Amino acid sequence: MNLLSINGLSKSGREEPLFTDVTFGLNEGDKAAVIGRNGTGKSTLLSIIAGVLEADSGTVVTAKDAGISYLPQNPVFNPDDTIRSHIFKSKSPKLEIIREYEEICMQLGKNSGMQKRYDELSELMEKQDLWNYEAQIRSILSMLGIEDMTRRMGTLSGGMVKKVALAQVLVEDTKLLLLDEPTNHLDITTISWLQEYLSGTKRSVLMVTHDRYFLDAVCNNIYELAHRHLKLYQGNYSTYLEKKETEAEIEQNTDRRIEAVLRVERDWLMRGPCARGTKAKARIQRDEQLINREKFQTDKGFSFEVKGRRLGGKVLELHGITKNFPKGYAPAAKDGPAETTPVLRDFSYTFTAGQKIGIFGDNGTGKSTLLNIITGAVQPDSGTVAAGVNTVFAYYQQNPVFKDTSLSVLEYVRESAELIAMNDGRTLSAPQFLEEFGFSGKIQYSPVSSLSGGERKRLFLVRLLIGNPNFLILDEPTNDFDIFTMNILEQFLAGYTGCLLVVSHDRYFMDKVADTLFVLEDDGSVSGFVGRCSEYIEYRREKREQAEAAEKAAEPEKSKICPAASALQTVPVPPDTGAKSHKLSFKEQREFEQLEKDIAAMEERQKELETLMSGADSDYSRLGEYNSEYQKLGAELEMKYARWECLAG
Repeated sequence: MNLLSINGLSKSGREEPLFTDVTFGLNEGDKAAVIGRNGTGKSTLLSIIAGVLEADSGTVVTAKDAGISYLPQNPVFNPDDTIRSHIFKSKSPKLEIIREYEEICMQLGKNSGMQKRYDELSELMEKQDLWNYEAQIRSILSMLGIEDMTRRMGTLSGGMVKKVALAQVLVEDTKLLLLDEPTNHLDITTISWLQEYLSGTKRSVLMVTHDRYFLDAVCNNIYELAHRHLKLYQGNYSTYLEKKETEAEIEQNTDRRIEAVLRVERDWLMRGPCARGTKAKARIQRDEQLINREKFQTDKGFSFEVKGRRLGGKVLELHGITKNFPKGYAPAAKDGPAETTPVLRDFSYTFTAGQKIGIFGDNGTGKSTLLNIITGAVQPDSGTVAAGVNTVFAYYQQNPVFKDTSLSVLEYVRESAELIAMNDGRTLSAPQFLEEFGFSGKIQYSPVSSLSGGERKRLFLVRLLIGNPNFLILDEPTNDFDIFTMNILEQFLAGYTGCLLVVSHDRYFMDKVADTLFVLEDDGSVSGFVGRCSEYIEYRREKREQAEAAEKAAEPEKSKICPAASALQTVPVPPDTGAKSHKLSFKEQREFEQLEKDIAAMEERQKELETLMSGADSDYSRLGEYNSEYQKLGAELEMKYARWECLAG
């Protein structure tokens, strides 16, 4: 079934068309991605499809019952809204039913005339199985690391805002997801979960992302937006690369054959043939078409080749670094200091020349804090940071700050240097250097404010590297960079002779640039892992599977609790002697008898609640309380059933 049809879309950018005559479609279940350089209009294309922007020409048609859920790069929200109210602002039919149902429940005690509508909504909730829908929403939020739905949107970090926005589109009742950089700001664990979710969902997906492992695992179609046109490559990202390589070889061979023909034809044209004859006229027209043809264009790369600066014997030493933050990052209470939680705890390390270290950890474990302490932006609670006299830092931050965005791109670079020394002995002027980094032509004279997010970050990185650092610190450098920029950055870092410390959630990038990891734990400790990011993820997966296997193997040896109630503390018992069951101790027998009584009483209460929720209680304002108690009873019963089965043997 066709869900989306795009026909002849065109849109102009700041100086020239972004894309013209874009035509394609998506069927139910398709998983596609749009890739291309920064500034080619990928995000603009998604915004037009979502109805946020208008195209200069062309049409966007969606199937009647499809529905679109759109995740922009920078979600819009009301800072006073709670997480819950933000999600329920969605136009999803299911969420609208739940929202109206809850509003009526709150008003029934005051307005009995709403009884009919309440009954209609109750029937809808039953038919569409919406009673536990809020619990499903909470489940997705929990997987994204969001537990407290009463928090105000204005108090959330940028990463948490992105997670709430992502959760909102995932819970909506739509068939088409438009996701603009969905992996930005997510930790690697959450990215892996999202990857599995999108791979398994029946919904269609159209995304913009630079995460190459993500593209490989999720997508079955790749659309490349380049030279104002959109081209389809069927298959995942690895297949796209293979097809691009084959395509380049064919195009280059074709160009060589045409140029060989034109060498002969140019000689003939230089002799000034008479164009009166029909054959001669046709030959001249054909030659003109060949000369003026659209020639094969290779992606012009840019390279980081600034001259290196020597590191001294002492590079950087960290001694006993400790940093605490208020728990939940809440302000201190009026009657005393806020409860604190350790972000870094007694961390010491001595860096040596040439080390390339990646920092791994879930969101909130202190990765950016560590970088800020090293660079002096944040002071530790205790411990010292000692840099060598020859150590020159360059710190690429997640959100670069430009003091004056009215400056042109060229003026911004010239503030740092007019001439730049290269490794191969060349000296480039600022305009020449910018061309190496993909800033050519009119864009050099455009104000920084007119650049896309990825272009700004690339420009910021260019200026940092002009300073010739020998200790490079990168905090999420891959966010908003296109894949082509990242490939070149990876090539540079592979040959970089200075020290590198990098935070990134892009697994492919981390595999390429870091051979050792600092793993930041939840308790503030820092452990090391010698190996690449994907090797650590595999190591962690194996450890988890081993723990699960050991727990499963130990099931017959547990007497205090059954694995189904694994949230509680387990107590091992002596190995099984082979008997299918064992005689209960006096204490266990008493527990078994009490469990039977508790289960019977709880089941009876569940029946009472079901009767009350079906309309037996005229005080409809209490329905929410009944539903909450019913859900809680269900969870408690599951654990009691599990414990009863263990004791029953």
